[in-house]
Amino acid sequence: MKQIKKIIITLLLLAAAGSTPLLASSFSSAAPAIIAKVVNMQPANSSLRKIYKISANQPIWVTSVGLSSLGRGLLDQIGSDPLLDRNTKIYRDYQSIKSFGTSSFFGGKGSLKRQIKLEFKMSRLYKNYANYKIYGMINWPIFRGRLQQIIVTDDIHADWEIYPRYTVSSLLRAMIETGEVRRLFDETIPKTQLYKDLEKMYFHYRKIAQSGEWPVIPAFNTIKPGESNHVIPLIRKRLYLSGDLRGCGTSSSRLYDQCLVDAVKRFQKRNGQIADGVIGKRTANTLRLSLNQILTKMELNLDRIKMMKRRGNELHILINIPAFRLYFYRDGKIFQTMKVITGRKKHPTPVFSKSVKTVVLNPYWNVPKSIIQKEMIPKLLRNPNAMKKQGIEIRKGWGPDAPKISASSVNWSQYRNSKTVPYRFAQVPGYKNALGKVKFLFPNKFSVYMHDTPTKHLFKRRTRAYSHGCIRLEKPRELLKTFAELNPNLDYDTAKKILKGKKQSYYNVSEVPVDVAYLTAWVDPDGILQMRGDIYGYDKEQLKYRNRY
Repeated sequence: MKQIKKIIITLLLLAAAGSTPLLASSFSSAAPAIIAKVVNMQPANSSLRKIYKISANQPIWVTSVGLSSLGRGLLDQIGSDPLLDRNTKIYRDYQSIKSFGTSSFFGGKGSLKRQIKLEFKMSRLYKNYANYKIYGMINWPIFRGRLQQIIVTDDIHADWEIYPRYTVSSLLRAMIETGEVRRLFDETIPKTQLYKDLEKMYFHYRKIAQSGEWPVIPAFNTIKPGESNHVIPLIRKRLYLSGDLRGCGTSSSRLYDQCLVDAVKRFQKRNGQIADGVIGKRTANTLRLSLNQILTKMELNLDRIKMMKRRGNELHILINIPAFRLYFYRDGKIFQTMKVITGRKKHPTPVFSKSVKTVVLNPYWNVPKSIIQKEMIPKLLRNPNAMKKQGIEIRKGWGPDAPKISASSVNWSQYRNSKTVPYRFAQVPGYKNALGKVKFLFPNKFSVYMHDTPTKHLFKRRTRAYSHGCIRLEKPRELLKTFAELNPNLDYDTAKKILKGKKQSYYNVSEVPVDVAYLTAWVDPDGILQMRGDIYGYDKEQLKYRNRY
């Protein structure tokens, strides 16, 4: 900004020395010329160039007699934003303009210079605030770049696709075209129940923070029901403030009584822990989180919901990776839910949105190249018959008529680290197939889909990150039944008969959107704040490179 000020002063001094009429002319004719000269001196990718390309170098925020309607609207918007932290540079810049008094920029000697400086200052303010409003505090370009560095496989790769309602440029263009500010900034905020409920809970916890009542709980050893401990009164108060303690007061008793046990079980359940009432290390660590840590976690997830596809009341599926659960929505309400297994940390399920278009019964599993090289070839080097035991055929090429070959006829060591493997490994349909008996395809660049699985025992575990990136379903046949109810061409009774055999069958279905999300804090339909562990370390990574506005 200092560089811009120097450029403006230089231009105005030159104008005063060699072109006095420029200073004497009206603001509306002088300002565009100065703006154009300043903008042309900026780097090609500068935000200033982008902003004034939209306005064709016309001033946006300032007129000859005062702020424009957009300028006034921008300041009103920032001043009334309840989520904007008052310690941010955005708010300090807003205050400096308001406290200085914009009226002093207009009229009198040197007013043109002051007006142009104010114009650029407000453009910078707009850019920072619009970035914050649209994208939140997460630095998405840096974070997504980090994902590519941290985890890369040949098939499914880590990514987090974002779907903002506006960009900084498109939002400004809409404001200039319509003259509206408040409504357009409001449109950057999702109107979904998911967002509104979490935002409401965030404000509730912020009020608790302002009250100063949140207790600081010191470290302690495991506490079992019926035992006494000096931290029990603090735990009781902590759970009372978070709404887990119900029907009994915040007494000073050190006894871990039944009422508090019930509260701890509620707390454990909504934090994705085993609800056994024993306050062990994991429960203790969660109880001891500061209010600032909880608020920060909610802020992160509000920003994530902003980047999700906007859904109304249409039929859609939400898969929340940290919750290991699928939710099927109709008319804005969950009508079907089930456990899922998602990608392990080394093979994370990507975050993105697409639509289910095809249901496959008795699917073949075409083994990805990375699994062939890392898992199948080492097995073949030890035992040439290893694939037969798993029901996996090896074919030369990918065509439908590609011939089957004998594993013992190939020197597999040459393909251990090769860029290409000229053989297709396909597991035949059946109950031992890695995809189970049903597959739901929502075409995407990650080759991720939902499917059945023979490893049913894994659904008994609370943390279910075991796949190579795809989503394994606890109740695939129930989901199949739902799709059959939605699609006349897919008869459930006929499908059940087909599933008894091994013939692969495809059904095109009416598109159902699927949103694969990563939410570690959200509010459930009962109004209860749910929190989960950061299984991929994304909370930590996004906080590390958080934007400081």
